[in-house]
Amino acid sequence: MNHTGFELAADLLRARPSRPVHLETAVPIEELPTPALLLDADALERNLQRMQEFLVGRGKGFRPHAKTHKCPLIAARQLDLGAAGVCAAKVSEAVVLVNAGVGKVLLTSAVMTPAKAEILASLSLEAERLDVVVDSDEGLALLARAVSPDSDLGILVDVDVAMGRTGTRDVEQMKALADAATVTPGLRFRGVQHYAGHLMHTAPYEKRRDRSLTLWQTVAGIVETLAASGFHSEVVTGGGTGTYDIDSEVACITDLQVGSYIFMDQEYRLIGGREGDHFDDFEIALQVAATAISQPVPGVITVDGGYKAFASDSVSPVPLDLADTEYRFAGDEHGVLLLGSGSQEPLLGTVQRFITPHCDPTVNLYDYYWLCSNGFATDMWPITARGCSW
Repeated sequence: MNHTGFELAADLLRARPSRPVHLETAVPIEELPTPALLLDADALERNLQRMQEFLVGRGKGFRPHAKTHKCPLIAARQLDLGAAGVCAAKVSEAVVLVNAGVGKVLLTSAVMTPAKAEILASLSLEAERLDVVVDSDEGLALLARAVSPDSDLGILVDVDVAMGRTGTRDVEQMKALADAATVTPGLRFRGVQHYAGHLMHTAPYEKRRDRSLTLWQTVAGIVETLAASGFHSEVVTGGGTGTYDIDSEVACITDLQVGSYIFMDQEYRLIGGREGDHFDDFEIALQVAATAISQPVPGVITVDGGYKAFASDSVSPVPLDLADTEYRFAGDEHGVLLLGSGSQEPLLGTVQRFITPHCDPTVNLYDYYWLCSNGFATDMWPITARGCSW
């Protein structure tokens, strides 16, 4: 099979920049080219440390999802704080991370393409620790053919309980996959993954808690069944930001795949927390800056950020600088601000900041973060894995 397309794509990814660019002179946010993706350096660091302290304090590890930030610099900081590794959603993300020196990566989606399996086999020889999930006999056989006997590619069985997206619900198949990973040279059975993504935005908190713990009871039984058959799971991983303080109570879990906690967004703010209607356990560290460029009618301001500046599954961006103001999408390039009664109208040319609707896909729209502190941009951090969709 001709794998030239995959090889070329991987080589181009390896050539992407991943180092920070320090600005010789700090630039006021008002002077940045908009739309601009802003990252509050101080809030980011507080979020990173808060999650680490919380989970370690409860005897759990954390394996943050790099699909949120797509930035090796942030992944490296998470590893510095003691992360068990980072997660990648796609093979291309794993290529970027390993190439940039991020040594411990778990690929959380199954692979069913020979060229991708070969890339993973090669990465397993470069990385300190590379793991991948499987949910089918065919997928495991594909990896077995790709690895060399001196590889050490970790295999996690992807367990599906209720989501119905990926994974297997057949316990006998789980045993067969664990057995094949154990006896195949170059592979090693490491444990199981269970991700209930459909619960991350379930509201209110009590409903989210009950549903998540119920699913994990089933997973715990599966882990025990595998152990009884001789397959010890050194890794039991899953969960996310929306259930971090719920799943940390589950005994069998070794580490949580938290992601959005580093940035936060409007979708997460609305799910409710343990103490109130808003999920505010972590700070808003990610913002988009847009410029007021037009005022077609009184009480309405148009900004230069639309669908190409914000990604949304459901909610809209939220203005940070204008009280009682509603943002509405107005096409690819524009958004309109509907000013509340009595709100002061911003001057044309001023820069307005917004909470992102959904942080992960919004990040994927930009080439770099403007790292900011006290109203000034001090550095540019490449979003090296932007667009890594294969």
